[in-house]
Amino acid sequence: IVTIYRCGTIVTSALRHLCTRLMTSTQITMTRNKKTTKAKEPIRLRMKNLKNGNKSLYLDTYRDGKRSYEFLKLYLVPETDKNTRRQNHATLTAAYKIKADRIIEFTNREAGISQAHKGQKIYLLDWMQQYKDNQQKRSRKDGYQIDMAIRILTTYAGDKVTMDKVDKGFCKGYIDYLLTAYKPNGKPVRQTTAHNYYRVVNGALNAAVREDIIKFNPFTKLCSSDKIHKPESKREYMTIDEVRKLIATPMRHPQVKAAYLFSCFCGLRISDINALTWADVYEDGGQTRLQVVMQKTKVPIYLPLSPEALRWMPKRNGKKPEEKVFQLPSTVTVNILLKPWAKSAGIDKHVTFHTARHTFATMMLTLGADLYTTSKLLGHTDVRMTQIYAKIHCCPLKIAKRSLK
Repeated sequence: IVTIYRCGTIVTSALRHLCTRLMTSTQITMTRNKKTTKAKEPIRLRMKNLKNGNKSLYLDTYRDGKRSYEFLKLYLVPETDKNTRRQNHATLTAAYKIKADRIIEFTNREAGISQAHKGQKIYLLDWMQQYKDNQQKRSRKDGYQIDMAIRILTTYAGDKVTMDKVDKGFCKGYIDYLLTAYKPNGKPVRQTTAHNYYRVVNGALNAAVREDIIKFNPFTKLCSSDKIHKPESKREYMTIDEVRKLIATPMRHPQVKAAYLFSCFCGLRISDINALTWADVYEDGGQTRLQVVMQKTKVPIYLPLSPEALRWMPKRNGKKPEEKVFQLPSTVTVNILLKPWAKSAGIDKHVTFHTARHTFATMMLTLGADLYTTSKLLGHTDVRMTQIYAKIHCCPLKIAKRSLK
């Protein structure tokens, strides 16, 4: 019994020892087989061997299945002594710094975070020049106003202001400078002029926001009373009686008279009348119409011509489609010719060719046309532009109709 007991104890002890070793071995094996997941860097620093023995450092970026490279123009040289090792160490430090900056920019872009420091690197005047170039590419005709704004900004704040320094105080000071201190001819500019120079800088800052150069436009932080508002302009136009006087008054340049009265009854600008060819005139169900792409807005319009407009449109007389409908002198000459003609008709107003377009708009509204229809006939892209004419006319509809009769 004693022998059996001792043997059992020995066996049990051996089994326990074996089990302990097996468990330890299993844990070690599991630990070895467990894989650690390492995040992949979106940007890696790599080297390219050069023929002269140096190594060119570059960044390898992989994003959305596409790979791009940025060569840093940094080079490692063969290490022959302590100086070259020290030089390579400094070069690598600079390369890793650039890599870290690129990873931060990459991460911010992925997260939709704009670069707050980006504006620190760009001067305001440089951005204004770039804004002007961009506007010209879009066929915008505000280059002169942007040039003037650049000059004003230079005298106001100098040429070393960076975009991150353009804040609410800067914008408030710019407005105050335009309204009080800016006196190009010895006296303050008109509010319309000041508004134009304010509008240009405001537009440039809005563009900077879209390009992630600044986070927001500081002009938006100003109260409405602090901003420069465009004064409501006085738009000269001819009353119906004045149009009748012009019709009855002779002019030494019949084509200019015909073009002006034609515009009074169809609303085309002088630029559109100058560009009008016989190919733009067509018949549709007995109605003569114009198919015109407006020179200013590039908006196409389809304009029905009234009998009164047709009365002042020249006869075609077999002219080719590409020939011009009206043969006019320059716009400057046209406006010079209009003034004595209007004076001869007893009209004491500042008359330019554009007053014919204003005349058409006010006549349409006076005779009961709605804003939407008038807006389409004028080729306006926004009905709010047409609302200006709604404030002009004040004659009752019955009086207007009686005048037409």
